[in-house]
Amino acid sequence: MKKTIKIAIITIFLIIILSILVFILTQFYQKHKKVYYAEDFGIEVVLSKNDMDNDTIDDYTDILQGARKEAENKPKYKSAYYSGGYPPDSEGVCTDVIWRAFKNAGYSLKDMVDEDIKNNVEKYPRVSGKPDPNIDFRRVPNLKVYFERNAITLTTDLSKIEEWQPGDIVVFGTSHIGIISDKRNKKGIPYLIHNSRTTTKRRRCTRT
Repeated sequence: MKKTIKIAIITIFLIIILSILVFILTQFYQKHKKVYYAEDFGIEVVLSKNDMDNDTIDDYTDILQGARKEAENKPKYKSAYYSGGYPPDSEGVCTDVIWRAFKNAGYSLKDMVDEDIKNNVEKYPRVSGKPDPNIDFRRVPNLKVYFERNAITLTTDLSKIEEWQPGDIVVFGTSHIGIISDKRNKKGIPYLIHNSRTTTKRRRCTRT
């Protein structure tokens, strides 16, 4: 009987020690982990109800994955005019991240922008009444107008981390554009997938 009690006490003691160790290791891991995700902050990831390309992946996730593919491709930053509009896969600017991400979800952003400009040219100051399908969809001011007209405007408050979702489009004034990553820093602020003048990479989102 005494032996049984002794074994039980030892077992309980070991369980307590193990629980403490697990807690300490978990805290250490969370503190030193460089990359975080929505679930680390109790944030529910919003998924689209649409699946344009019927690949069983929702559109928001498809857009995110398309942006990630562009980042992995590391196209050379080159701003140029191309007949037909599309640059080669090895080249691109910030706007190319966007249409390529949309293409991955089954959308032709070029066609969508061209159509909106055709029907509402007065809404696009950068076009100046003379649409050019070879470049219009690759200009940030035009994408800004297009998304303001056809998408929901979300918060720019970095403290509202739960409102920042993977696949969101971020426009920096009229000079730069990128896509929110599913990865975040230790404060819960999401990283940005974009193409700067160096290379396409994920950076901390600091939009204003």
